[in-house]
Amino acid sequence: MNHFRRFQDKSFASYPTSSYSSASLIFTKALVRVVALPSDPTGYIRRAVMSGGGNDRFNAEAAAWDSNPDVHKASDAAQKAIIEAFPELQSHDAKDGQHEKAGLDVLEIGCGTGLLSFRIAPFVQRLVAVDASTGMIDALSKKLEADEAYKNVLPLCVMLEDPEDKNLPPAAQADVSGPRQKFDLILSHLVLHHIADLPSLLNTMYGCLKGGGSIALTDFEDFGPEARKFHPEAKMAGVERHGIPRKEFSQMITQAGFVDVQVDEGWRMRKHVEAYPGEWGQKKPSADDVKLEEMDFPFLLCRASKPRP
Repeated sequence: MNHFRRFQDKSFASYPTSSYSSASLIFTKALVRVVALPSDPTGYIRRAVMSGGGNDRFNAEAAAWDSNPDVHKASDAAQKAIIEAFPELQSHDAKDGQHEKAGLDVLEIGCGTGLLSFRIAPFVQRLVAVDASTGMIDALSKKLEADEAYKNVLPLCVMLEDPEDKNLPPAAQADVSGPRQKFDLILSHLVLHHIADLPSLLNTMYGCLKGGGSIALTDFEDFGPEARKFHPEAKMAGVERHGIPRKEFSQMITQAGFVDVQVDEGWRMRKHVEAYPGEWGQKKPSADDVKLEEMDFPFLLCRASKPRP
């Protein structure tokens, strides 16, 4: 079955489906050339060089991405919600690569510059961080060069379409061309609203999990027309929907074969929004110079498990 055909779901018919973002390109077919990075002795940190455009916005914004306080606020809240929801996560001295006991193997899809990756890394055995934007992965890779960086984060720049994609680490080091590694936990944060084909994303995640493994997906909720304000008009490129509709997405997760599905509000975040579409132009004004409107956005924590064999 081809899980990567474009899915036309009536429940999302009213949402814009224009240009692709860093996250949506993970599931978009393109001709790629995969090469090992110079600082990658294992050959598993890889860069997918696309034959066409589509990641321009995220590549351009990668260098300054971490300067936005909102992305840190959202990542802090996501980490807290995930740790509370999965008590089996163990705290390890991940910076030294020392683990008192085996922890979880985690895959993060749409990792960006690694803001959530670094917040989760101390609690897991290894985290494979995937993003389609070369700019985002370059920013993450640069962070990992620091002496104090975590040693258990593996960045991969690839458009992940297949759970058996050869860019993923092998299940067995002795068989590097054999089956690919499966994971205990799959994360994504603020990625779902960029994905045109959510059923394909869920099918890919299902295939990447071990039996009994789980997903923990966080994104803002579609609570009505006002949810559109989450993004200023200048940042609408690649936005496929204005938040995640709770009931419909829960049904999608179930239809993908997952069990123990829970889609609940995890937290709320207050952020500045445009008073009217296009108010800020191409750049958000400083709150010191002008009074900015604020709004609360509910975030969903979407959890589910793959049945054990």
